[in-house]
Amino acid sequence: MSEDLKIKIQEQTKDALKARDQVKREVLNMLLTSIKNKELEKRGKFSSDIENRDEASQLSEEEILQVIGSELKKRRESIETYRSAGREDLADKEEVESNILLVFLPEQMGEDEIKTIIREVIAETEAKSVQDLGKVMSMVIQRTKGKADGATVNKLAKEELSQT
Repeated sequence: MSEDLKIKIQEQTKDALKARDQVKREVLNMLLTSIKNKELEKRGKFSSDIENRDEASQLSEEEILQVIGSELKKRRESIETYRSAGREDLADKEEVESNILLVFLPEQMGEDEIKTIIREVIAETEAKSVQDLGKVMSMVIQRTKGKADGATVNKLAKEELSQT
C-alpha cells in the first residue's frame, strides 16, 4: 500500500517534468527526498546482517503520510511568518506548495467532526481540565490519523476542556 502512494508521487513528479511545471516538480522532488531520508534513517536502525534490510526500511503508508504532514506543517508555519512580515509574494508561493502536498493527504475532517471526537475522548478519559490535554490529544490524534491538522485539534481540544 505504501508503495502505491510513493509510486503515485513519483508518477506525478514525472508528469510535472513533462508539463514543465517547475514548482510542482520541485515540491514533489523535495517530498521524495524527505521520504528517502526517512527510509535511510529507518534502515540505519536495523543491524547489517538482516537480509531484507532495504525492504524492511520501506515506509508504510502511514509513515509517508506523516512525512507529507510534516512538510505541510513547515509550509503553513512559513505562510504565517511571511504574512506577519508583509511578504505576501512568499506566502503565496508557500500556499501553492501546500496545495500540491494536500493532494496526497486523506480528505481533512471539518471542525464539527473533530469536536465530536474530542468530546468522545473527554468522556472516555474523564478529562476535567486543560491539564488533561496530553492524554486527550494523544487519543484524538490516533483517531484522526492524518485527517486533521494537529494545531487545529489542539486549539479545539483546549476550547472543549476549558468548558468542562
